[in-house]
Amino acid sequence: MENQSEHKSLARLDESLLTHIPPFSRLKDFQIREILDHAIARRCAEGVTVFTEGDPAERFYMLLDGYIRVLRITPAGEQVISLHIPSGQLFGIAKAIGRDTYPATAITASEAIILSWPTTMWDHFVADYEGFSSETYKVVGQRMGEINMRVVEMATQQVEQRVANTLLRLVEQTGRKVKDGIEVDFSITRQDLSEMTATTLHTISRLLSAWEKKGLVKSRRKHIVVSDADGLVVLGQHHA
Repeated sequence: MENQSEHKSLARLDESLLTHIPPFSRLKDFQIREILDHAIARRCAEGVTVFTEGDPAERFYMLLDGYIRVLRITPAGEQVISLHIPSGQLFGIAKAIGRDTYPATAITASEAIILSWPTTMWDHFVADYEGFSSETYKVVGQRMGEINMRVVEMATQQVEQRVANTLLRLVEQTGRKVKDGIEVDFSITRQDLSEMTATTLHTISRLLSAWEKKGLVKSRRKHIVVSDADGLVVLGQHHA
């Protein structure tokens, strides 16, 4: 938890930071100022738990900068990474799906700046801020689509295809260009990849080592670069 003085300084963030973020892009400056004045702002290090699955959904959040990793716990007690959320998106929006508890755990995947508001303000946001509701439900739809796609992959694709498609999604959503290709723009371990693809750590290590020899990827501690995206696309294609 950040100290109170940092909360106060971050709370005076400039209105321009929200102007181009879809849920707030149709609002006037005075409305954005009102939104910021009601927010608590936090600067979090990597690996900070923002909220935990099953906790009362007392606040909802906007990620101003950084990445959020969303985790679920299976009935067998295994941890699964559901998805990653990039900056400029709402999260922890349990109210939007009719829940009063968080459906998953959110952990910072990088250093992050996060705004949050009491859930009691949700109906006010929906009623009074044009575009907030439609953009929120668009985000919900996109995330459900991504999760459903992964469920289909788990059921129909071999391990190599699942891992290739997961890496392709990561670089498409969060990648940044580097000298050797496109790097996933936050720390990611082989254990993380195994939890995203329902695969063992041994299998992930074997695949990455083989792909590195073929020049498809470069993997070092907590960092993965895709050097040959077209090669991964071929591996990720479904074969009946």
